Amino acid sequence: MFVESPIEELSVTERTALLQRTGSDDASVAGGVRTILERVRKDGDRALLALARELDKVELDAIEVPSKRCSEAAATLAPDVHGALVRARDNIAAFHRAQLQQIATPVTLEVEPGVRLERRTAPLAAVGVYAPGGRAAYPSSVLMGVVPAVVAGVAEIVVCSPPGANGLPSTEVLAAAHLAGATRVFALGGAGAVAAMAFGTRTVPTVGSIVGPGNAWVTEAKRQVAGAVRIDSPAGPSELLILADRTADPELVAVELLAQAEHDTDAVVGLVTSSSELLASARTALEGLVVDAGRREIVTEALARRGFLLLARSLDDALAFAIDFAAEHLTVMTEDAETHADAVTTAGTVFLGGASSVAFGDYMTGANHVLPTGGLARTYSGLSVEHYLRSYTVQRISPPAAAALAGPVAALARAEGLPGHATAALARSPR
Repeated sequence: MFVESPIEELSVTERTALLQRTGSDDASVAGGVRTILERVRKDGDRALLALARELDKVELDAIEVPSKRCSEAAATLAPDVHGALVRARDNIAAFHRAQLQQIATPVTLEVEPGVRLERRTAPLAAVGVYAPGGRAAYPSSVLMGVVPAVVAGVAEIVVCSPPGANGLPSTEVLAAAHLAGATRVFALGGAGAVAAMAFGTRTVPTVGSIVGPGNAWVTEAKRQVAGAVRIDSPAGPSELLILADRTADPELVAVELLAQAEHDTDAVVGLVTSSSELLASARTALEGLVVDAGRREIVTEALARRGFLLLARSLDDALAFAIDFAAEHLTVMTEDAETHADAVTTAGTVFLGGASSVAFGDYMTGANHVLPTGGLARTYSGLSVEHYLRSYTVQRISPPAAAALAGPVAALARAEGLPGHATAALARSPR
């Protein structure tokens, strides 16, 4: 394990590594991304085709994937996979529709007689969803990005995913894009895809928001275009923290740790508990599971690099660590999980009790699995319908209210050295 220790015995270096997980900026990645963004901004589709040759080792006949290929991909899915995607889509839609009902309700208020304010929401015109490719395809991430946009009422929903050797994204990604309701799909990956969606090309439309997970190059590209478009968050490797006491099942603890460690070698997984007996039993169970793990090499490296088992002197100390850690996924396996979960408001998503596997949330519950990582859950929220909406206000001021506002507004305007504002206000006062 990366760390196995009582919390109070952590060295400064160990504690810093656990709590400050965003890492230092990689200058080579930042510079490489900057170059790609500029190439796409300048040369558009021509740059995208060249990047496919250079980085994906494929000669693209076309950047855009015909919608027929997406519907055909959905038709070829195994029935159980097709059914699971449809069920997940429907759950995601249901949960995000409930969010929309709460968020999109107009807020009106008469702040003083004759001064009526209203806050309205409207969907963005176009959004982009990045779907990772390469070593693995993630149709679930396509659903998580596209379905809330459909619910929000976005007219143009673009999906970009890296092409394989046949010049197309994976069958599963194409199928998910069709089932979710994407309007256009492009065989584009990496920073080039982000640049295309942010700046637009002859083929790829400019979008107002870019969401979805990706590698370090995608994350850096999203960070660099964030001034031009909205992004969800600069997400990094998957994370899981389990908060547990003596009542937790060590086998379930071990299964959850292994499941998240198999994402990739940079995954961060750990247990913090007030029970030394649970810690020892969970360690033994995890060691046994790793031997037969389907992605054993990835799991082994992830645990060795960024896995940890921490013993707290009390459950209150464990809670304090969980708050500081701000995990992407927090699983609470304690006797009073509801109360303890209420105390941790700095997680991307919280799973209560041993039955609530993170895997269910990753695929099927309907809550969004695109979440802040690296401790950014302290300030960022997970992907939701809000990422596809913008708000604006409408102001109605009656003539009598304007007359009442004119003097005070003119006084403030003059104090700020803006005489034109004062004149505009006083023009509404009685002559």
